[in-house]
Amino acid sequence: MNKKQTCKILIFLALVLFLLVHVTYAIRTNGDVKDRFVGFYAEKNNTIDAVLIGSSPVYPCFATPKIYGDMGIAMYPLSSNMQRPVATKYLVEEALKSQSPDLFIFDMRMWTAADEDLLGNMAHTREVTDNMKYSVNRIKTINAMVEDKEERLTYYFDIFKYHSNWKTLALWSQLRTAFYAYPDDLKGFVPLSTVGPVERTDFYLSKERIPMPAEQEAYLRDLLDYLKGKNLKALFVIAPYNVREDEQEKINYLADIIEGYGYDFLDMNSYADEMGLDFARDFRDYGTHTNAVGADKVTEWFENYLSEHFVATGVLTKDHRNDAKYRSWDKAYSLYNEALEQAKEEIDYNIAHEIWYEVVDD
Repeated sequence: MNKKQTCKILIFLALVLFLLVHVTYAIRTNGDVKDRFVGFYAEKNNTIDAVLIGSSPVYPCFATPKIYGDMGIAMYPLSSNMQRPVATKYLVEEALKSQSPDLFIFDMRMWTAADEDLLGNMAHTREVTDNMKYSVNRIKTINAMVEDKEERLTYYFDIFKYHSNWKTLALWSQLRTAFYAYPDDLKGFVPLSTVGPVERTDFYLSKERIPMPAEQEAYLRDLLDYLKGKNLKALFVIAPYNVREDEQEKINYLADIIEGYGYDFLDMNSYADEMGLDFARDFRDYGTHTNAVGADKVTEWFENYLSEHFVATGVLTKDHRNDAKYRSWDKAYSLYNEALEQAKEEIDYNIAHEIWYEVVDD
């Protein structure tokens, strides 16, 4: 085989690999999580001021377009459903490839759950790994999240999982993700208009402590050491919800660890009254996730917290509202206000007609 033939083979293999990667990106199943990650990759380098990482409480609770519209801070969520704590450090690494955030914000709700209780549906693992671009960091994430080495192959090459979706290539919503970078109109936020009323418990007042799951504590300490080693600013939060007693006691335990490392911990459940949260109106599913009205209240309060603790102290100093590079954020803020008004009408209608969130068994 001469050099010319070898060159042709290498070019052919490179072309096949290129097509394989980008076809896989396009046929990955669409949805809010994919849109959110694709949207993050579409953001211009070094334009995100803060990155939110965590599970499903994050993206319907923190109205990132509102934070931009009110403060000029570009904040973006890298969140997925039932996101396991083991993924957190790798998502920080992923964010740092293209962004240099002044602040990372971590929602800690999933950290009170044992890993074995989060492994019942591996689709939630795939919501992380299958929404990352191909890279060494993605391989490291898979190795950390998938214990069975024999199963990892279908994660490394997720086209095995999604090959039956090839017909969706005819859809623009899929085809536009071939390079895994397409703007998300609401910058990762999802306005929800369903209602699930709940009577609030007072377990959030508990001062007792019980240990968090051992594996989650190990991941937490590893994350904290990693953040310290890279000199990254971080805030750890609990988004508001109707917390159970055992969960609150684990939250108190992990808060001690976090504060012991010198990081701020914010349990928003302690401030739900200040936010004006109405547990009969502002949650979509019986105290678990906020709907759009609840999110607006939480975000309004959170903006004041950020101003006092991170703007005034010089961590978040940029206001991008007059910057032409952030026109898509101006548009997102406008769309957010429209979506909020529509959600308010739908929420009022649902309450008036007692149309409550329907729980669907997995």
